[in-house]
Amino acid sequence: MSRAATRPVGRIRRLATDRLDGSEVAAIRTLMTVAFGDDADEAFGEDDWEHALGGVHVVLDLDGRIVAHAAVVERELHVAGVPLRAGYVEAVATAPALQGQGLGTRVMEEVGSVIRGDFELGALGTGHHHFYERLGWQTWQGPAYVRLGSGDRRTSDEEGYILVLLPATTPPIDLSAAISCDWRPGDVW
Repeated sequence: MSRAATRPVGRIRRLATDRLDGSEVAAIRTLMTVAFGDDADEAFGEDDWEHALGGVHVVLDLDGRIVAHAAVVERELHVAGVPLRAGYVEAVATAPALQGQGLGTRVMEEVGSVIRGDFELGALGTGHHHFYERLGWQTWQGPAYVRLGSGDRRTSDEEGYILVLLPATTPPIDLSAAISCDWRPGDVW
């Protein structure tokens, strides 16, 4: 039997944050903790969870439990000073024992559908480029900034780690232009 024939199927669901019940929130939080581990630089913290709230959660259930997740939240990103309504992707994870079986890909394909249907731009921050690039995401080539009340501040440590998805509704943009996000606690990107 081929490996593809033995891949788990599961069920994909889209849920607004306010439609998640307590057991689903607990399952997603546990998934994030296990998938990100406890290395201080990589661990999934409270700010990370807060960033994932208020949008659409894409979950993949397998045998009655959530084994993969990603959230899409609305953010206003500016490209070359032009504001764009962006679907920003947060809290992407698959249960470690099930990674490499296509579950994360299925979740991110659904995330792509959410972004293409509802936003002018998709964006996320990652160090795992290959996973996203094969799904149509592109690395942002220009400088990155965070918008503060006192003006924009360069976030050069994030440059090269910001990926974008360009739906048909994206106006013509230059991937080497400046991109900026609004400030928030924790990781701004």
